[in-house]
Amino acid sequence: MDTLNLLLDGMANALTPQNLAFAAVGVLLGTFVGVLPGIGPAMAVALLLPITFGLEPTQSFILFAGIYYGGMYGGSTTSILLNTPGESASVMTAIEGNKMAKKGRAAQALATAAIGSFIAGTIGTLLVAFFTPSLADLAVEIGAASFFAIMLLSLVLVTAVLGSSKLRGFIGLFIGLTIGLVGLDLSTGQARLTGGVLQLADGIDIVVVAVGIFAIGEALWIAAHLRRTPLDVIPVGRPFMSRDDWSRSWKPWLRGTALGFPFGALPAGGAETPTFLSYVMERRLSRKSDEFGHGAIEGVAGPEAANNASAAGMFVPLLALGLPVTATAAVLLAAMRTYGIVPGPTLMADQADLVWTLLASLLIGNTLLLVINLPLAPLWAKLLRIPRPQLYAGILFFASLGAYAVNQSAFDVALLLVFGAIGFAVRRFGIPILPLILGVIIGPLMETKMREALDLSNGEISGLFNEPLAIFVYVLILLALVVPTIVSRVRGPVPTPATSESEVS
Repeated sequence: MDTLNLLLDGMANALTPQNLAFAAVGVLLGTFVGVLPGIGPAMAVALLLPITFGLEPTQSFILFAGIYYGGMYGGSTTSILLNTPGESASVMTAIEGNKMAKKGRAAQALATAAIGSFIAGTIGTLLVAFFTPSLADLAVEIGAASFFAIMLLSLVLVTAVLGSSKLRGFIGLFIGLTIGLVGLDLSTGQARLTGGVLQLADGIDIVVVAVGIFAIGEALWIAAHLRRTPLDVIPVGRPFMSRDDWSRSWKPWLRGTALGFPFGALPAGGAETPTFLSYVMERRLSRKSDEFGHGAIEGVAGPEAANNASAAGMFVPLLALGLPVTATAAVLLAAMRTYGIVPGPTLMADQADLVWTLLASLLIGNTLLLVINLPLAPLWAKLLRIPRPQLYAGILFFASLGAYAVNQSAFDVALLLVFGAIGFAVRRFGIPILPLILGVIIGPLMETKMREALDLSNGEISGLFNEPLAIFVYVLILLALVVPTIVSRVRGPVPTPATSESEVS
């Protein structure tokens, strides 16, 4: 009952005219940026992060909530109309959604995606409100050694288990950890990796890193592969659903929500796995399974609900443990750090007003997303016709302006270009971005917890293993690294039919 009362208090704060306006602006900005080709929620938040400087923390995070959900909605639009997922979690939506659009059912695909996102996001946010305080209370009892082990588990899962290549994942993680070490050692005051540059003594601002890796890197990558042929955008029409569409969608919405939330709430869970599982489940349960691969509405409703439920679930480890499990969560954590807010076990008590207003704003932003953007779907589709050169020139301009606004320093703009080049390079060589960003964010936190544990044990390495939870987590890490290798060797190589070189490429 206390949780419900706190959520109602947060709702009262979020429903003030000024905060409501920030939520609406966030939804529109997020959708505007997210609907553009190749720009997902993480890049949307990173690109628009600098515009929140000068705002109160509560207003900023209400704006972020709208941008986040708006970016998610925009990703489904590009998946359906262009067969171009804005992020990996939208891949499954594109499979059936684009087929529906080519059959003249783009309106129905967009409608089931939007309504499913609203239902999943609302249920997921309510679950966050009820589960996060309990997890935070439990996390208060966790020692430094256990926190270090949990953060290490998060990095290992993202890098070695969920990625397609362990080597590339660890390379990305190494780059991120190296960036996180730049600056003065907090214990000794010794400069690390600064190269004698005084501007690097305070470390590298995470906003510059995020905007450079996501916005500049993506713009350079698109420019290198720019095709001057116009985009073939499928007409939308007025989004509506027939009675048959409703009857075929409501169960996938609920099943997708049930699958997505637990994966989002797990450290390093992510949305790719639940969207894939939702697609497979709906294909097996559907009475019209023969439509799959040709535009089945269940193949849009289920994965899109799983995607948004997972997106809501990621707030559980972010708020209760300070662990970002997705690239977007990492950018949101960076935003919190710029305001001096440290997510973790004490956040619910230290920043109760902010947390509950944020959770309430997620519900409000989710509702505004449906009310405002569903009728505007034909308008958002027209944005897809913006020529790529003008589009990415604008992104470069606003990204540079935002980086300069962080500290009013031209040095930050130079750093932005460096990280833009790094962002281009990691895309060129297939290095995943999520381990890199998590390394930048979690690396310094891991170092702090490790030193706390070692200080408590007078420098003995056993200080990292003196808690039962820490030992249990280390066992999980060992299993996560060893079991997949053993299983793959036991199964042996899987025979595949011969494919031509063009098919492989």
